Amino acid sequence: MPDKESPTLPPEFSAASSQRHLRRLAFALALLAGSGGTAWAGKITTTLGGIDADLKVAALAGLDLTQYAGRDVSAAQARRLYERAPAQVAAALEPYGYYDATVSGELKETPEGWNAVLNVQPGEPVVVEKLDLKLEGQARELKSVRQALRAFAPRQGQPMNHDAYERGKAAIQAALFADGFLDAKLLTKRVEVSRGTHKATIHLAWEPGQRYRIGRTDFEGSQFNDNFLLRYLPWQEGDFYTQDLLLSLQQRLTEADYFAIVDVNPDVEQAADGIVPIKVTLAPAKRSIYTGGLFVGTDTGLGVRGGLERRWVNRKGHKFKSELILAQRLTSASALYQIPLPGPDNRSFNFGVNYRDEDTKTTRSKTSTVVANETRQWMGFTRTLGVNLQTGDFEIGDRKEVAFRGNSTMLYPQINLTRKRADDPLFVRRGYSINLLARTAAQGLLSDTNFVQLRGDVKWIRALKPRQRLILRGTVGTSWVDQFDKLPPDLRFFAGGDRSIRGYGYQTVGPDLIVDPTKKPVVIGGKHLLTASAEYEYYFKPKWGVATFVDAGDAFSGTSYSPKIGTGVGLRWRSPVGMVRFDLGVPLREPKDGVQIHLVIGPDL
Repeated sequence: MPDKESPTLPPEFSAASSQRHLRRLAFALALLAGSGGTAWAGKITTTLGGIDADLKVAALAGLDLTQYAGRDVSAAQARRLYERAPAQVAAALEPYGYYDATVSGELKETPEGWNAVLNVQPGEPVVVEKLDLKLEGQARELKSVRQALRAFAPRQGQPMNHDAYERGKAAIQAALFADGFLDAKLLTKRVEVSRGTHKATIHLAWEPGQRYRIGRTDFEGSQFNDNFLLRYLPWQEGDFYTQDLLLSLQQRLTEADYFAIVDVNPDVEQAADGIVPIKVTLAPAKRSIYTGGLFVGTDTGLGVRGGLERRWVNRKGHKFKSELILAQRLTSASALYQIPLPGPDNRSFNFGVNYRDEDTKTTRSKTSTVVANETRQWMGFTRTLGVNLQTGDFEIGDRKEVAFRGNSTMLYPQINLTRKRADDPLFVRRGYSINLLARTAAQGLLSDTNFVQLRGDVKWIRALKPRQRLILRGTVGTSWVDQFDKLPPDLRFFAGGDRSIRGYGYQTVGPDLIVDPTKKPVVIGGKHLLTASAEYEYYFKPKWGVATFVDAGDAFSGTSYSPKIGTGVGLRWRSPVGMVRFDLGVPLREPKDGVQIHLVIGPDL
């Protein structure tokens, strides 16, 4: 028999179109055959329209389709996933008050697989028509409980959001517990929904029970005896229990810096007859801390520092701290012994000695200081009240032209008030610091002259946007002194430097004295000080930013205030060891010494 001719394919029937027709045939066969046979597999994607924001997030989270994103599925699996989608979307929207949602769409074939296109019409939301919150007795009068009741959502006229409803319930229950109603029970919790009228009614009723009082406090794991730790308690046995009191104790023990673990909880299992004991679990921190390392600053030069801190010296909680600094223009050594007196005002007695050898462009001094003071919390401030005895030699002027040279002894009582608030101590986005100082000395009482001095420093930080910060600071100071030439350099006012007026060298701004008419005047410091600064930072990466600033001010005597102005740009780095600030400052008024480099490492406040 003659061979039959092979059929001839039309020219337009290319290999690509053949594959497309075969794929469609396989898809159709798979739909007909269900799970039987071997089907072609592909990726499936989902396109969801008609809703956005929280509704879209909830709908996508409730879809089985999204769980298969990026995975190979067969045609039969794609069809089953698509067919289940409308019911899943509708169920996901019900907690948000949408009980009549309808879903339409289609399952499209794509070169990679399939795309499930879903269009959602959420419909009319169910709205709360009546909100019935019942809580009787003393509990309803407490501030935190009232706030939780007022903040409950959804309120009358709002969509019936079940997530908000659960959060509101939990917030009221938590407020009751936090204020000592440890047996509070939710007796009624009923939500009535009418799909026909799109209305809902919420019924909630609590039985608060009795309000508990604080019983005994037990400490476990401490290196100190209970009598010492009991002084940290912010309550008396028998006071009403509140969660805020427990948090206050936890904060006090944490700030004492004795413990690595501080856990304060009510011992609910032992609560009885309206009394709940408190259990405090502690673990000692590392007793000795050694610090050391290299540093560099434009005011001090290259240096090395080392320190030792004993968090507790004995079982009475006494502390000891010492530090040694060796730098190009500064040598200092200090030691401080602290006797804490825990209590409502967090008192402590402090005794210290300091030695300081400083060499700047304008002064050289070697001084020794003995300090005795008391610190405590007072009206929101940390108050330090004490006495300083300082003695030493000093020179004022450059090395070739000395304006003053002498030896000074000053005994002066001093009071400091400091206050600091920061949302994050490592990188402040919202915070401020205030430091107020007053001191005085009387000639004849171990002092070489009479003087009174006042000083105030303020710094304010605010994040304008997530990547931007505005930093403002200011300093004002004034002195009354009989013999100014007897006053050592550290009790005079100078301006200029990293934390004063950038663009000018450290302590190079102030009243001057002509020692040699052929040479530049010598800065001798002043009786008064007034400076201000404005700085803007922009962070182009989480750890890196740039800054621009304007600083102005003067140290002066009498009424001869003539502010110097410095401006410039800087680089900011949030390093592992703290904020690093590198600034280039330019003076806009005399003396113009050219561009000044300023480098500072340390916290914002």
